[in-house]
Amino acid sequence: MIGDIISERIREYAPADALEQENVLAELLQHFILAGLSRARFYSQAGFHGGTCLHICYGMNRFSEDLDFLLKEPNPDFEWRPYLDRIISDCRDEGIHFEARDKSGEKTTVTKAFLKTDSIGRLPKLNLPYPRHAAGKIRIKLEVDTNPPAGSRFETRYLDFPLTAAVTTQTLPSGFSTKSHALLCREYTKGRDWYDFLWYASRKVVPDLALLGHALDQQGPWAGRGLRVTREWYLATMRKRIEEIEWDQAKDDISRFVVARERESLNLWKAELFLQQLDRLAGYAWTNNQEG
Repeated sequence: MIGDIISERIREYAPADALEQENVLAELLQHFILAGLSRARFYSQAGFHGGTCLHICYGMNRFSEDLDFLLKEPNPDFEWRPYLDRIISDCRDEGIHFEARDKSGEKTTVTKAFLKTDSIGRLPKLNLPYPRHAAGKIRIKLEVDTNPPAGSRFETRYLDFPLTAAVTTQTLPSGFSTKSHALLCREYTKGRDWYDFLWYASRKVVPDLALLGHALDQQGPWAGRGLRVTREWYLATMRKRIEEIEWDQAKDDISRFVVARERESLNLWKAELFLQQLDRLAGYAWTNNQEG
């Protein structure tokens, strides 16, 4: 029974409190969605990226709300509906009933869809360590960039829950490039971005600067300038950005997405921490492919 399976997964995660339990439940539903997309052959035309990708496919230790994708080739006519139908059908067979809202008709560059369910509280044999409202809905947003910057590279990762499924992801240097674009261009402070920056830097990953250059030329304050992004430009511009950040705002954003044992470490978040990590990044090997 699916209730038994989810209960066992929850025990393996051993959430420290009700908030962490809710994050785990959302993540398990994300697994179901990713597996449904694999069955629907979605990854033949798109790759998974962003914070949820790093958490689920690469073991980064923070939770995330959304499932972010980008097409391998631009397609302004992309529609979510056939993939949502497959997810809903597959999950219904497991006793999970999703409601879907498809925003493809809005024809924005980043095309969105939303899935929500209150099925978790009604699953037979579900045994949770912390109480939750039985009718509480879990909402998951799906986004796909239908006009991505040129130059992403992809690889295949494998899920083992709820079944074995192949998922196409951005490689880590490509992912760090799109994350760096967000860090440099986002108009508000998002602590989750900076958590990811620390994760990449701690693993000696450096961004693909050719891809970052394409992204900066496409959107943001450097759009249309044909900027040649070098290692020196990246380090200097990121340093300036770090010095501008309101770190209390960043901590407020990330706090509910980290596991309980990590929350105290957020007190260390200040410019000095991130500048030190940037200095470490400067000492890593930057290949010609990443100099663009």
